[in-house]
Amino acid sequence: MAAIEPIDIVELDVSDAKAGLVLSTEAGWNQNEADWRFFLSQGVVFGARDGNRLVATAALLPYSAGNAWISMVLVTANFRRRGLATRLVDACLEVAARRGLTSWLDATPAGAAVYAPLGFAPTLQLRRLRLEKPQGTIATRPLAADNLEALAARDGGAMGFDRSTLLSEFAARPGSRIVSDVRAMALVRDGRTARHIGPVLADHADQALGLVEAITGSETGPWLIDAVHSQDAFLNGLVRSGWNIERPFQRMRFGSATASPAQPPFAVAGPEFG
Repeated sequence: MAAIEPIDIVELDVSDAKAGLVLSTEAGWNQNEADWRFFLSQGVVFGARDGNRLVATAALLPYSAGNAWISMVLVTANFRRRGLATRLVDACLEVAARRGLTSWLDATPAGAAVYAPLGFAPTLQLRRLRLEKPQGTIATRPLAADNLEALAARDGGAMGFDRSTLLSEFAARPGSRIVSDVRAMALVRDGRTARHIGPVLADHADQALGLVEAITGSETGPWLIDAVHSQDAFLNGLVRSGWNIERPFQRMRFGSATASPAQPPFAVAGPEFG
């Protein structure tokens, strides 16, 4: 059998957005081209090519206060089990180390088994849920259009660091909206296969559930939401309302915590963004 040629790791740019979308689409993920353009313009994205074909990626997205998110760790089917994912994550960690950044990621169970030996420690857990259409008839009510500054302030308190650049980019996209209702607030945006609701921020679970119900009653789905597992009243309420749990994610951190967040959000912006 011929030896497998080594594959170089290279840094990608915005011109690679369509190629990255091919990989995430193959994996069945919800990212669209706008998501890829954001990673490639605001973060550091590494990739591996077989000739001109992009076959693997990993991204490091810096945030404020010495934090960064690692995501978009993708390897096309016939290039798996060659160590590419580990090499790409190592490249991201090297950049984070040079910049003095604490790295976070949201891992699938299989991914968590890979990241733990690299030094990532588990923190909170997420559950991704999907809703095709609401159960029965939901009485729709108007939702208040809220502002980016209010969303960024509440999100910063929940995360422990500011993500205004991310939320501003989301909010500016066609089809996105920031809505609020009875002390709850959420951002709704387009994905490749479904509308995504998150982050969802509220004082209490019933407020968060009421807002999600109003969103799904005022739009055509399907929808995805990434709920924080420890917010059990919210998560259980979603399931009772017809949402189906698709998969778990384990949030993990490489390095020391840089801040003490307040009450966690009820749902996050997405495992690729935190």
